[in-house]
Amino acid sequence: MYVGRTSEIITMTDFEDFHHDLIELVKKYENDLGLKIEEDLEHEIIKIFGLKITSLARAQNGLNDMTELAHATAEHHPYWNLLSNCSEIGHTILDKWKKSLSSDDVKDIEWALKEISLTLKKIKNNSNVSDD
Repeated sequence: MYVGRTSEIITMTDFEDFHHDLIELVKKYENDLGLKIEEDLEHEIIKIFGLKITSLARAQNGLNDMTELAHATAEHHPYWNLLSNCSEIGHTILDKWKKSLSSDDVKDIEWALKEISLTLKKIKNNSNVSDD
């Protein structure tokens, strides 16, 4: 706990305590293991990466999070099909990042793009589009 400028007492949350302890632990190992830490404390997210992490692996990991949201949302959100098909396209592309796309991959991407287009038309027709 610490005292703020207005002499009010502010207590740390459990997550803030955890974050502080985790940073101390990472400092202990970061030079030996080449650890990198990425934080989004507003949303209580902390990611720790080892020395062998690549941009491709990070992209695949992030895409897995997006896919999880798309599958967890199912048809309960008007944008789920957009997210689901975009993530499927992303998975195909990242899986083949160092290889060539097969003709089946291209067909799957084309199908997903058609689904995206149809979903966008439905959203537009249902007035879920604002002029922002």
